[in-house]
Amino acid sequence: MATEQDAKSPNTVVLFSGHMIDAPDRKTPRFPPDKEPAAAAAIAAALVRIGVREGDLAICGGACGGDLLFAEAALAQGMRLEIYIPFDEPTFLAGSVDFAGGNWRARYFAAKSKATLHVMPDELGPLPAGENAYERDNQWMLQRAARFGDEKIAFVCLWNGEGGDGPGGAKHLMEEAGRKTTWIYWLDTRELWD
Repeated sequence: MATEQDAKSPNTVVLFSGHMIDAPDRKTPRFPPDKEPAAAAAIAAALVRIGVREGDLAICGGACGGDLLFAEAALAQGMRLEIYIPFDEPTFLAGSVDFAGGNWRARYFAAKSKATLHVMPDELGPLPAGENAYERDNQWMLQRAARFGDEKIAFVCLWNGEGGDGPGGAKHLMEEAGRKTTWIYWLDTRELWD
């Protein structure tokens, strides 16, 4: 007899990390807004290659750019969506969504309305001294992805292969996910943007 946990256990858990859309004043372009269609197509194609099915689980942050493009693609495939943010929602929106302008705020709320939102300070408590909020959030997402078994984790990363603007970016999660799974889909933006 199947337990409730078995009934809800996904065949695949897809964890995502990727660059945010560039701020209008970003000096060195990393994810220019005009590259959004290429990124969205690459993310959707990765989900097809992975072979996700309705009821599989998608885990990501909620930032403008890669996170929300992934969330939209996952929802379009009928996946269950969990969004993990490292700060209370107003702080997160100010630093990771609103700066990009456009319709990113509306897209965040649209994805959130179909997802389970996890707010790190509410669920894990205050950030311990000496820890980085973004690295802690990455570790938390990876831990939550692994709750169904490492063998079910696929990791999709929209990344330029370089270090980030600070700790806890796509490079960090790429390294951490590589310790849990070999099922890695690196969407190299240096190739996608050409």
